[in-house]
Amino acid sequence: MIDRRTFCAGGALLLGACAASPASPPRDEDAGHAEAALEAIRATLGNGARLGVAAIDTATGSRLLFDADSRYAMCSTFKAPLAAAILSAAERGTLSLDEEIAFGPADLLDHAPVVRANLAKPRLPVRTLCAAIVEVSDNSAANLLLARIGGPAGLTRFVRAAGDSVTRLDRTEPELNSNLPGDPRDTTSPAAFAALIQRLVLGDVLRPASRDLLAGWLRSASTGLDRLRAGLPQGWTAGDKTGTGNGANNDVAVAWRPDGSALVIASFTNGDAPAGVRNAAHAEVARLVVRQLG
Repeated sequence: MIDRRTFCAGGALLLGACAASPASPPRDEDAGHAEAALEAIRATLGNGARLGVAAIDTATGSRLLFDADSRYAMCSTFKAPLAAAILSAAERGTLSLDEEIAFGPADLLDHAPVVRANLAKPRLPVRTLCAAIVEVSDNSAANLLLARIGGPAGLTRFVRAAGDSVTRLDRTEPELNSNLPGDPRDTTSPAAFAALIQRLVLGDVLRPASRDLLAGWLRSASTGLDRLRAGLPQGWTAGDKTGTGNGANNDVAVAWRPDGSALVIASFTNGDAPAGVRNAAHAEVARLVVRQLG
């Protein structure tokens, strides 16, 4: 449910008209339309399905939120902050992006295209493993990198230091995808995750060179082309990180307008609809966000 009580004061739904004219009164018809549209998208996912959305216009601070404070399983969306945590460690000098990490057959998981292709070496630079976790969601690479920053607890400490009190990682791949009802492990909220991604990609948590690397990996990601990015206008540039597993189907994107300003969108679903249906729902979320926030 979208809460209109704090419409123009950092509340649940802030629309472009609010940002364009701070003295303008709240427009309940805009809030009602957005809520109805998001509920309609949720309904396409089937009975009992959940949809959580948080979108931020970083140029104005306007937001659109729908079930945005509920917990959802992250699945592989955690790999975006993991890459940021590695970049932060490199900035502090506790590791090097050129350092090579060794691996073997025991490290190989089902979805590990980059690690599998390099088993004969068998070692890869940290930089390459970071690209692998964001661009193709390599699970083995994620576990190898988690081990370098203190495991799931180390990543949770990083997001806490980055100002996120909600997101938590408790397990490694593939157990983190269990998505059991009521289980808080390995979860986030759409609102918390969108704000985290804004700080990591566009804020000052990382130095400019590190932010550029992270944004480049997100833009090169190939796993979410049919999700949020499919609903963005031509001429926009976007990067994203998906997460999928045991009923969860998620996508988090940064979308740059032609003028360089950006939207951050987190769209999390939970249910048993076919993948194509859920991908289409994410695309429709992006279209709605663009219509509402501009």
